[in-house]
Amino acid sequence: MPTRRSDSGREILIEIVTIGAYAKASAIDAATGTEVSVAGPANADRASLEAAALQKLDFVLKKQAKKN
Repeated sequence: MPTRRSDSGREILIEIVTIGAYAKASAIDAATGTEVSVAGPANADRASLEAAALQKLDFVLKKQAKKN
């Protein structure tokens, strides 16, 4: 599973699985274990799926931070 650093320096794990005509991209924050997924067409650009998953993870982490 590839890892990346987010803009904030957090370690993010990225996984992309293709099932038939669809691809599922998951992004997991290594520090909190928070996981999000997005789905798209199997022929979608890998970078687009990663960007969408990272953007969703950033949104969820910010939402969680506001609750605490």
